[in-house]
Amino acid sequence: MQSQRLELAGPAGAIEAVRSAPDDEASLRGTAVVAHPHPQFGGTMNNKVVQTLARAFVMAGFAAVRFNFRGVGESAGTYDEGRGELQDMLAVVQQAAAEGPLALAGFSFGAFVASQALHTLWEQRPATHAVLVGAAASNFDVAQVPEPARMRTLVVHGEHDDVVPLAAVLDWARPQLLPVTVVPGGAHFFHGQLPLLRELVGRHLQARF
Repeated sequence: MQSQRLELAGPAGAIEAVRSAPDDEASLRGTAVVAHPHPQFGGTMNNKVVQTLARAFVMAGFAAVRFNFRGVGESAGTYDEGRGELQDMLAVVQQAAAEGPLALAGFSFGAFVASQALHTLWEQRPATHAVLVGAAASNFDVAQVPEPARMRTLVVHGEHDDVVPLAAVLDWARPQLLPVTVVPGGAHFFHGQLPLLRELVGRHLQARF
């Protein structure tokens, strides 16, 4: 796996990002953009779950771009309660994943933003895969997954998530008939279970929709 740092242009200024890809990029399956947890609670693109998601995509033949939302790390701007962060993610997609198949992923607050991006882009740029981990359904308005995207979307949640109750995610998923993969005994950050998370994502990415 090879990685390179990027500085992208965002609506609030520079966006700090890292692009990772397989050593042989000749047969890339597409580009995945991965969003991180809540900026005001220590969330960054270096979060271990975010790195696990990026690695799973690279192992499945995608390039993976993780980035810092506005006000985090070297990214300019200040926290905007999800509105500006969605615009950040869309800017990353436009610049770092402009061509070829697109996948979207996020963890916690990042899953909320990724759901909004999936919904916003669907008509013009449908994603081949989406991965929403620990989706912050009890705190934010996680977007409904477009009906044609539901089979392409993996939702993973820990049974004992102490930040976002599993019941909140099930309440969000139930009206959509959207399956939720529950990790038994799992907490919000999947301590000790990141290899399992990577395996679950890898299995999902084996499917070509």
